[in-house]
Formats: sequence, C-alpha cells, structure tokens
Amino acid sequence: MILRISRLRSLACHKPLHRRRVAVYGLNMSFFDDFPEPPAQPRQPQPIRPGWFGPPSDELPGIAHGGFVHKSARTVIVLKLVEVYSTGCVLDVVWSVLRGNESDQEWREIVEESYNHPRSSLDTRTGLQLGVAMADGRKAVAAVHGPSAFEDTDDFTGPVLTTLGGGGGSNNAEFVQFTGRYWLWPLPVEGDTTLVAQWDALGIPESSLVLPGADLAQALESVRKYWTE
Repeated sequence: MILRISRLRSLACHKPLHRRRVAVYGLNMSFFDDFPEPPAQPRQPQPIRPGWFGPPSDELPGIAHGGFVHKSARTVIVLKLVEVYSTGCVLDVVWSVLRGNESDQEWREIVEESYNHPRSSLDTRTGLQLGVAMADGRKAVAAVHGPSAFEDTDDFTGPVLTTLGGGGGSNNAEFVQFTGRYWLWPLPVEGDTTLVAQWDALGIPESSLVLPGADLAQALESVRKYWTE
C-alpha cells in the first residue's frame, strides 16, 4: 500500500496580509470627530451651606486632644481628638470591647452590636447614645441627619451633633473596635462642653468627658484656609 502525503506549504512562508484601513466617516476622520462640542455653560454660584451641615471643605483644622469618656476592664469609649474648624468641630470617637468568657455566638452578637448603625435620626436609642451639654445649658444628641429633615432652619442656632461618614473598624476573636465621627455646631469656645455617652446593650453606663472651651479656642487659632484672597 502506497501512502500519498500532500505537500502543504507552510503558512509561515506567506507574508502577512496587509490590513487596509477604510475611512468610513471621511478621510482620516475618527468616529468621535463627528460630534459637535457642547456649548459652554455659564458658571453657577454655589449655594452656601449652613454651618450645621458639616465641616468647611476649604480649611485645615486645628487639633485639640481628647481623653477617656468611659473606661472599664473590658469596654472603653475614647475621644481620640477634636478637629477644630472656624464654624464647629469634629469629634473623633473610638469604642472597643475586649472579649471575656463569651461563647462564639455571644461574641458574634457583641461584634454585631458594636457596628452601631442607628436606624434614623429620630431613633437615637439604638447602639451608642452620644450627646453634648453646652455651658449655657443647651443640649444635643447625635443624629444621622441635620435639622433640615424636620424643622425650619432659617433662624436655627443649634447646637447640632451630626453623625458623619468615614467611620470604620476591625474585630477578631479577642476584641472589637470601631470609630465614629461627629460634627458639633457651633464651636463651643465660651465655657466648657460635656460629652456624654451611654451604651446599654454593652453594659456601658452614662459616662462623660469635659471639653474645656479654652482648649478649643486655642486650637481655633491654628485653623488655616486653603485659599487666601
């Protein structure tokens, strides 16, 4: 039996085919060149944010030191520092729980509780309760939204304590720790302000820390504007 093997010329010996570019939309014209430039829009003045809305976006804050709001063998609430702005201040709060003899399920429940997600600005009795007492007797409790959600703010003088974004945390088999940021408006430089915290589910009773007005006033002197006229 005779086997006939076809001699196939290797494709590699051929020169690559020349790919010709066809100008569909015109000579050397890109598809996107056909679209006109949008008309220039006039620059609109930006609305002025109320002071209670949050910290100014164009300031480098001054810093005041914090302290322990609550401290026990297994739970702490700490005010790490205060970012002082011209209109108010940001309270940087940390809470942490050290594991004891809890079962895995009990510890998971503590970790979940420590996330501290309040349901709304009107439901402040979930998780960490945080408030301030001003030197003149006025009080404010931390909320998710500002006062515009439920009242006229034209003549509003505060105080307002608002929950800001940017918090976070971590946990493992031995401890859990989370942080929260709160905007206090207006800046209480006249007299001392008391920061009050309570967390029933974690067994933390009502506890407090005094913020001296003199410390906030000193930090206010360090505030710097991003842009100078």
